[in-house]
Amino acid sequence: MKKICIGDLYEIQCYKHNGKIHRAWDEAVVLDIQKNYMVFGNNKTKVTEADGITWRTKEPAIMYFFKDRWYNIIAQMKKDGIYFYCNIATPFILEEGKIKYIDYDLDLRIFPKGDFKVLDKLEYEYHKKIMNYSKELDIVIKNALSELINAYKNNEIMFRNNINLNYLNQYLILKGEKNSKK
Repeated sequence: MKKICIGDLYEIQCYKHNGKIHRAWDEAVVLDIQKNYMVFGNNKTKVTEADGITWRTKEPAIMYFFKDRWYNIIAQMKKDGIYFYCNIATPFILEEGKIKYIDYDLDLRIFPKGDFKVLDKLEYEYHKKIMNYSKELDIVIKNALSELINAYKNNEIMFRNNINLNYLNQYLILKGEKNSKK
């Protein structure tokens, strides 16, 4: 198996509980490798929906994928500040040059001023019913949402603006979009 290195390029594949692909991103550049998570970056990357429709993200993003947590975090580097879009999802796996995970609908949106909102509760309830999520899975998902909110309230490293700006700078240098200045 090839060793993962800073600067390596991966694709991201998001699945639903039924095993069907939900969405894919064509770029995720490795920025950091930690024991329990990896950090990736992308910018204006192509996204392909399950129905084949494609679009591009509007801004750079720093993405945290965890080996042992049931969520992932995307720091969206917008002109008016850093927004966080957090997905309740399985821990990720790396397979065949792809980051893969199962998305469980519930999302946490965090705004630059610090307020946040849980999104897609109705979608979660709908998919829970039609895809027969087990009671155990329902508990894991709801615990993951609580854990994620606590991680944000406790200002864990992935929610710190200076950390995300440093990763953004690293990404831009790796992509040749910024001159390396000391």
